[in-house]
Amino acid sequence: MANAIITARGVGLDLGGVPVLRGVDLAVDSGEIVAVMGENGVGKSTLLRCLAGMHPLPRGEIDVFGGPPADRLDFWQRVVRVGDEPAWYPGLSVREHLELMRAVQKDARLTVEETLDTFELGARAGLSPLSLSTGQRQRLSLAMALLRPSRLLLLDEPERGLDAGFRKRLAVILRGYAAEGGTVVMATHDARLAEIMGARVITLRVAS
Repeated sequence: MANAIITARGVGLDLGGVPVLRGVDLAVDSGEIVAVMGENGVGKSTLLRCLAGMHPLPRGEIDVFGGPPADRLDFWQRVVRVGDEPAWYPGLSVREHLELMRAVQKDARLTVEETLDTFELGARAGLSPLSLSTGQRQRLSLAMALLRPSRLLLLDEPERGLDAGFRKRLAVILRGYAAEGGTVVMATHDARLAEIMGARVITLRVAS
């Protein structure tokens, strides 16, 4: 692809001597949404961590923005990953978490009020994240990610804990992000979400 954001060739990885990824090839263009699917244990989350540079020695080649992914400031200024639930700051409310994120981000994509509205968290703005339901905390994790300026979102099961109504809203949010030139790669079990998002589906198979 002429405008490829991600190019992966022959990516493989063993964890604890067990093959998790074998010979994975992937190319993702700017403005594209890609859904990585497959049964449990095929390495969807592992592939996303490789794309984020969180596994230091995978086999094969991985280029993100023209170079290997690495834990560098310039990399994380363009890439946002949503995976495991973050550690919330004790004593800070939902609104204060968003205000803190916006305060440290130059050229934030959304205001705090826009973020609360977009992710339907306005009625919970004064509460601690730990008092929220699982789905509400997932919405807050996604809200903090989408508030940040970025060019690539790596989302590990973004539908986790979300009800059907908000999954449809998430599809609209991510389509809007892609329309602005952002790129999305997500590991998901939700084929319907991938469909309404207009994602290109990549199916991983069990490594052998």
